[in-house]
Amino acid sequence: MMRGMIHVMREVRFSPLGPADRPVGNSWGGWPAGETVGPWLALEVVVGGEPDSRTGYLVSISVLDDLVRRHAIPAAARLLRAGPCPPERLALALASVLAAQPLSRARWVRWRLRTTPFLACSVEIRSMSMVELSECFEFSAAHRLHCPALSDEENLRTFGKCNNPSGHGHNYQLEVAVRGEPDAATGVLLPPGELHRVVREQVIERFDHRHLNEDCGEFASLNPSVENIAAVIWRLLEGRFGRAALARVRVWETPKTWAECSG
Repeated sequence: MMRGMIHVMREVRFSPLGPADRPVGNSWGGWPAGETVGPWLALEVVVGGEPDSRTGYLVSISVLDDLVRRHAIPAAARLLRAGPCPPERLALALASVLAAQPLSRARWVRWRLRTTPFLACSVEIRSMSMVELSECFEFSAAHRLHCPALSDEENLRTFGKCNNPSGHGHNYQLEVAVRGEPDAATGVLLPPGELHRVVREQVIERFDHRHLNEDCGEFASLNPSVENIAAVIWRLLEGRFGRAALARVRVWETPKTWAECSG
């Protein structure tokens, strides 16, 4: 039976500076199991291809685990023991090490290294010199979904309780991703903290603890739907990251609903 392209992701959590004599597992906390204080990393590897017609497997996750443990973890340990290493350089190094490892029927697609729960760096096989750096933020704001061009009945029918005249609030989650080729000398795409600084100044300080309709000129005549919020944030951030291009703005209105604007 002909199948479409399938992607499989496997995440391996690890401490690259942990004791070398411990068996390598892949538990929730990673390896080793909370025995040392040090960097804790999570590496997502994505492969693609057509699954085997008999087993239904594209690749066994044990194969991916083994490749990460034998090649990526030692490479990370070498780099981190040598001195400070920016996430861009570490992600590119791990991607290069794994890209050199052959897979039987699958092919490498991308790697995503999470250095904290909020900061990640991704590399794609199709452009191995480029990285995507993403960071997550949050802000709290109130809004009312209402279109003056519609009647009160139409607004209520369209927006339901979100049309409450007094408004309502959300704890918005925001992910901003930038993409580009790191500087050859420093190994970074952006100076440390620059992504955080720009988003804080341009977005968080502008919208946090505000009523979007009443306090923010961006929404004076624009309905602050999550779709429009994502588009407005894109316009506020585009062109502000120097050598890095804005790649994605994703806004979660609730844990079940997000809107994304991408270039």
